[in-house]
Amino acid sequence: MSLRERAEAILWNRHSNPKSGWSRVPTGPVLVYALYRRNWRLLIAALGWTILNPVLFSPPESDDAWMTRAVLAERWWIREEGRRTVGLDYPNVCNAAGALGFCYALYAAYRQRPVGAAVGTVASLGLKFWWLRVLVRRYDAAVEASSDGA
Repeated sequence: MSLRERAEAILWNRHSNPKSGWSRVPTGPVLVYALYRRNWRLLIAALGWTILNPVLFSPPESDDAWMTRAVLAERWWIREEGRRTVGLDYPNVCNAAGALGFCYALYAAYRQRPVGAAVGTVASLGLKFWWLRVLVRRYDAAVEASSDGA
């Protein structure tokens, strides 16, 4: 295993701790709020949290937590299934639309349009969770099928 592959595995394993995943959820709304309020310290802190978060937590003891399986499902989707995370196919269109919603939320926050910022933020979170929900179901089915065939 190369150094890059080991580092990637460590990051994914640490990020699969549900504390890592759930504590990242508010990061998007905090970024939008910081931009809306022109609070550059908060914006920098949120960006720093985004970078540091995946390495701050130890790997989970089990994969029972939904958020753990969501992170593992994303990794499975990319590595084992050879898929991308955004695109026009289902379910990636949900993630792509969510990313566009987040971009709109940032734009609306910059223009200081609170309703647009709020709607874009809520839409982006909802679509991200929809995408993760689909991936978790597919991941759980694949894990169950592989354990049945083992």
